[in-house]
Amino acid sequence: MSNENEIMHHIKCKVGDVGRYVLLPGDPGRVPKIAAYLDDACHVQTNREYEIWTGSLEGEKVSVMSTGMGGPSAAIGMEELKMIGADTFIRIGTCGGIDPRLEPGSLIIPTGAIRKDGTGREYAPVEFPAVPDFDLACALKAAAGKLGYAHAMGVVECKDSYYGQHAPERMPVHHELLQKWEAWKMAGALGSEMESSTLFVVASVLRVRCATVLLLCRNREREDSLDTGLIRVTDTAPAIETAIEALRSVIRADRA
Repeated sequence: MSNENEIMHHIKCKVGDVGRYVLLPGDPGRVPKIAAYLDDACHVQTNREYEIWTGSLEGEKVSVMSTGMGGPSAAIGMEELKMIGADTFIRIGTCGGIDPRLEPGSLIIPTGAIRKDGTGREYAPVEFPAVPDFDLACALKAAAGKLGYAHAMGVVECKDSYYGQHAPERMPVHHELLQKWEAWKMAGALGSEMESSTLFVVASVLRVRCATVLLLCRNREREDSLDTGLIRVTDTAPAIETAIEALRSVIRADRA
């Protein structure tokens, strides 16, 4: 832990500003919405992509901090949060679909992540798996079931280039991008996003707990295979409520 008066360079927080439990959306605009589920939440700091609020849940201090898009800013945020006392992280995010069986609006709880990110490779060789904390992932699954939200557990792809996925044909490396996308489908990957692989690897190195719950916003593979037309779901409340319910159970278990 850092000196109690030291201000972290990027998130501009110090010891005491955040709780040991932190919810991590990507979008800064989603932070107040998540913080509304906490008791007595208030704004702590805003700097760059990092919007930070702190409140309480089950009588314990809990914070919400946005990470921005992609692995580099997510890793920096987790590093600095760890330095000021945080040790348990739940990413609340969104993703696109790879498995055509999954309907938009359902939740994905990753059991592992394909490491296409670059940041994690500066922490551990690519052979090291990107996996969530087992107990946190189980808590998310239990919470989704308790709340009645459709959900699936499995592997997600994590990449650094959003448009490498959405417009691969115009990239000079399109042959590789398209070939690997088909490989992920054949191997059973569920969805595609940009942060979990980095967070899982960094969490392993830092010896902290991390898991993810994702809202499946759109599934182009399902649209193409079933000719459904465009279906997009943007309400992140099910993912947020699942994370909050899971965190309640984790806090109670930690106390016990």
